[in-house]
Amino acid sequence: MKRMSFNIISCLLLAFALFAASCGKDGDTGPAGPAGPAGPAGPGGPAGPAGPEGTANVIYSDWLDVAYKPDTVHTAGGAIDTVGYFADIDVDGLTLDMLTTGEIKVYLNGFSAADPTVIPLPYFNAYSGLSINPLFFLNTIELYSNGDISTVTQSGVKYQQYRYILIPGGTPARKAPIDWNNYKAVQQYLGLKN
Repeated sequence: MKRMSFNIISCLLLAFALFAASCGKDGDTGPAGPAGPAGPAGPGGPAGPAGPEGTANVIYSDWLDVAYKPDTVHTAGGAIDTVGYFADIDVDGLTLDMLTTGEIKVYLNGFSAADPTVIPLPYFNAYSGLSINPLFFLNTIELYSNGDISTVTQSGVKYQQYRYILIPGGTPARKAPIDWNNYKAVQQYLGLKN
C-alpha cells in the first residue's frame, strides 16, 4: 500500500508540474478582461498650512472726476496771479491709523477708461515741467499741480480721472512684494477691477 500511495503522489506532482509549465509566461494568454469598478475614495488628508495674509481690508475708489481750482496770490500792483492749482478728494477711510501705518497711493488715468494710461502720483514731466503732487490729511487727499489737470469730458468720454488706494498696515517692517508705483502690478496684486 505504501508503494501505491507513493505512485499516486508522484503522478499528482508530475501532473501539477506539467500544468504549471503550460501556464508560464511564455505561453499564449488570452485578451485582458474589462477593468473592474473603482474602489471607494480614501480618507481625506490633513489640513494644509495657513495661507499668506490677504488683502481684505484694502480700500480703493472708483475712477473719480476731480476739478482743480486756481491757487492765486495778489501782487503788489493789485493784480491776481495764479501760482498753481489744487483739488481735494474726500476720503472717509483716510484715518489717523492709515496716515501713520498704512500705504496711500493715488493714480491718474491720463486717457479714457477704454484706453487707459495710468500714472502713479507724484508725477513730474521733465519735458513739459508738469508736476502733480498728492498731500494726505485726515479724510482728505489734496492734489497740487502747476497745471489744471481736471477731469474733462470730450465727445461723451471722460479723460484725466483719479483713483486712490488705501492699504492698511499689517505686519511692521515687511518688504513689499511688488512695485507700488506700477499701477498694473498693484491692480493685479490687489485684485482691483478697472
